[in-house]
Amino acid sequence: MNFSDLQQAAIQLNDLYEQMEVKRWGRVWTTQELALGFMGDVGDLAKLIQAHVGVRTIEDHQGKLGHELSDCLWSIMVLANKCGVDLEAEFLRNTREISEYVKSELAK
Repeated sequence: MNFSDLQQAAIQLNDLYEQMEVKRWGRVWTTQELALGFMGDVGDLAKLIQAHVGVRTIEDHQGKLGHELSDCLWSIMVLANKCGVDLEAEFLRNTREISEYVKSELAK
């Protein structure tokens, strides 16, 4: 599975969520509400990372860690799509630029 396949799966899941949101609340979540949900997931992820390194106790933190990382990735992919960002292209451009910067710093 490649990046585009993952992104398409994220968008398809979001489509299902939007159908459920309309059924439950009569509307879909706004992009701002999706971003707020993502912030909650990042907070949960931070707590699981603390448990992973031994400074917090969370039962089955290792099992929950993969789930939360996946939730965060899903949110990022959906937010990129909603905001019209080609995430794959931006990721490749950004990592290339940062790699060039770090290499130049190491060469000094």
